[in-house]
Formats: sequence, C-alpha cells, structure tokens
Amino acid sequence: MALLPASTKARARDLAKSLGGSLVGAATVGMLRTTRYFDPVKTSDFFARATQLIGPRLREHRIGRANLAAAFPEKSPEEIEEILMGVWDNLGRVGAEFAHIDHVWDYDREHPERSRIDLPRSSIERFDHIRDDGKPALIFAAHLANWELPALAAVAHGLDTAILYRRPNIASADRIIQEMRQVNMGTLIPAGRDAPLRLAEALKAGKHVAMLVDQYLTGGVEVTFFGRKTRANPMLARLLRQVECPIHGVRIIRLPGFRFTAELTEEIKPVRDAAGKIDVQGTTQAITSVVEGWVREHPEQWLWLHRRWR
Repeated sequence: MALLPASTKARARDLAKSLGGSLVGAATVGMLRTTRYFDPVKTSDFFARATQLIGPRLREHRIGRANLAAAFPEKSPEEIEEILMGVWDNLGRVGAEFAHIDHVWDYDREHPERSRIDLPRSSIERFDHIRDDGKPALIFAAHLANWELPALAAVAHGLDTAILYRRPNIASADRIIQEMRQVNMGTLIPAGRDAPLRLAEALKAGKHVAMLVDQYLTGGVEVTFFGRKTRANPMLARLLRQVECPIHGVRIIRLPGFRFTAELTEEIKPVRDAAGKIDVQGTTQAITSVVEGWVREHPEQWLWLHRRWR
C-alpha cells in the first residue's frame, strides 16, 4: 500500500481541522440562535443540568479538582466535588445567558426592587463618579458568575468603554458572538499585537478600559495566587505607566432565581517603585489579590477549569 507524502498528510490534517472547526462553529451559531427563542430562566436551568451531567466526564473536571485541592488544602474531597458541581452549574448558565445577553442586564433605578440586578448604593455612587469625573479609568474583572455582565453594566451606566476580549478560534462562532456582544458592550478590542496601542489610545481619549485579568499568561509577570506562584497578564499595569488614572474592579455574584449582584470596588491604589514609577509586578499582584478575595467568597462561581498554575 502506497504511503501518502508528508505534505499531503499535512494538508489532509489541515482540511479535517478546518471542516471540524466549521461544523463546531455552525453548531455553536445554531445553538445560540435557537436558544434565543426559549425562556431564558428555563434554558438556564436546562443548560446547568446538562453541564453538570457532562462536565465530570471531561478532562477539565480533573484540572478543576487539582486546582481546588491546591487552593483549599483544608477542604475534603466531598467539598471539592460540591464546588466543582457548582462550577459546572454556573458555566451552563453562562452559556444559556449569552444567547440572551442583550436582555440579561435589567436594572431600573426608579424601581430597583423589580430589577434582576442588585446594585449596592455604594457601587451606584462609584459608577456615577467615574462616569462624571472627566477622567479615563482602568477596570478589571474576573471569570466569576457571568463575566459578560461587567461590560453591560458599564454601558448601561453611561461609561464610554473599550473592552479587551479574546476571539474564539472558530471564525463563524466569532461572528455571531461579536454580533451579540456589540448590542450593549461599548468598543470591542480583540486581543492581539496592536491591542496595547489601541487600549492606550482609548485611555488617552478619555475612555474607560476594561479587561479580564484572572487567567494564566505565558510570559506574564510572576504573582502569588492562593499561596502559589503563577503568572498573570501585566497589561493593565503597563497601560497605567502610559496613562495614569484610577483603577477599579467589577465583580458579579450570581444569586438564586436568575438574579445577580454587581459591585464596583473603591479605587485600587497602584504599587510604585522607589522612583515613584508604577511597579508593574507589584500592581499586578495587588489586582490578583483582589481577585483571590472574590474567589474565596464564592469559589463555586469561578472558572477553575483551566490550568491556573503551571
């Protein structure tokens, strides 16, 4: 039997990968569009049950278990598994909610008791302050509860915002996801080589720049997270070196009954070196420590399913 040349095999693998990606992308597009026709609360419950059924059979479950055991050595195996089931529950709900992303943020200042979102008075005052102070700001968030909501909150409260986001690997899925995100999410800047320049330009133009900061980054600066060394993206601190402005964190907490709490932190003070210049590693550590505090309060709502320590 004749063997195929290596170049032909490579082309065949690339074609198979492309076709596989197209099929997954088509399925993702179809699922998101179909899900929009169903009741968001019932769909959220269904997706949560599905991910709780499927998730424990996946490699990511083992990654999550190892992460949790390292972060919480005092917890029993049963407690770890209970948290993991909460993680899968949350992830399923995020998927269902994304299909309805243009309707999820529901806050009425005149009638907060009728709203899906609970906003503490202190957070409302901070939102209003950073909106009206005439300054740019850097805002960070984490993969907690529904991590798409901070962007919705910013625009809903009148912030002129530029959001750093990571494109999906599948082009067709990227297109529909961008369509949905564009509804109420400000200016979207994809991660890439020109992202730091575009974000710095946004800050100089007075915009509020927001990004997720809690995942491992190869080549990032070393930080301590849950007592263990890891690496984090220093982009926020490096932007602060170019444009000094306030730093705030936004976190979302999932509540029962398809409801959420949204909180905006007080200003996070950057760390400076002996010359008064922004210390990139120290400031990145300060932000990472805030995120750790959030995760400790609601570990079942954080995305433990990636390799945070390597």
